[in-house]
Amino acid sequence: MRRVLLKLSGEALAGEKRTGFDEATVLGVARQVKTIVDEGIETAIVIGGGNFWRGRSSGAIERTHADQIGMLATVMNCIYTSEIFRSLGMQTVVMTPFQVGSFTELFSKDKAVEALKAGKVVFFAGGTGHPYFSTDTGVVLRAIEMEADEILLAKAVDGVYDSDPNVNPDAKRFDTITIDEVVAKGLGVVDGAAAVMAKENRVSMLVFKLDGRDSIERAARGDIDGTRVTV
Repeated sequence: MRRVLLKLSGEALAGEKRTGFDEATVLGVARQVKTIVDEGIETAIVIGGGNFWRGRSSGAIERTHADQIGMLATVMNCIYTSEIFRSLGMQTVVMTPFQVGSFTELFSKDKAVEALKAGKVVFFAGGTGHPYFSTDTGVVLRAIEMEADEILLAKAVDGVYDSDPNVNPDAKRFDTITIDEVVAKGLGVVDGAAAVMAKENRVSMLVFKLDGRDSIERAARGDIDGTRVTV
């Protein structure tokens, strides 16, 4: 049984609005995820909070509190997306590493694995539950704990390039690249802490462009028009 962890940016949920939610965009994601779940691919999801909060760019708020606000932004995103998934007939669970009243379930590896095996989509919200750790770190951590086969990184660009393709028209896209090369070249696929964890635990990643067609479906099957990051 294949098990994947899908990482979505918060901005991806906002569509062209770039803030808040765009229901049509989220429905498009939900339909693709439903297809792969119906095929028997166990799917967990982590969503960033950038459509609500970019606290690190503000010098007015202390870093710990800024990160806490960001964690809550991811909780809102996961609850919303979970409900859209449910509207299409999927069963979902939203888990957080801290108590959020009755809104979410407290994270438990055993309960998360049990839910995945039962065909439910598991949302991991709230990051690691601690400041100074990015969503990247949370993604890799949960992938390791869930023993995921791969991390699927849905981005705004269609893979990993040697320079910014939006700036350099001659930028070269890598079909395959190692995590060591990503770090050495400063390509910014994930942050340093996440890269170290991925390497030590041999977690590979598929980087692809999120679109409204079948990009998630193809990536979940291991067939992508993007970049495979190996260890």
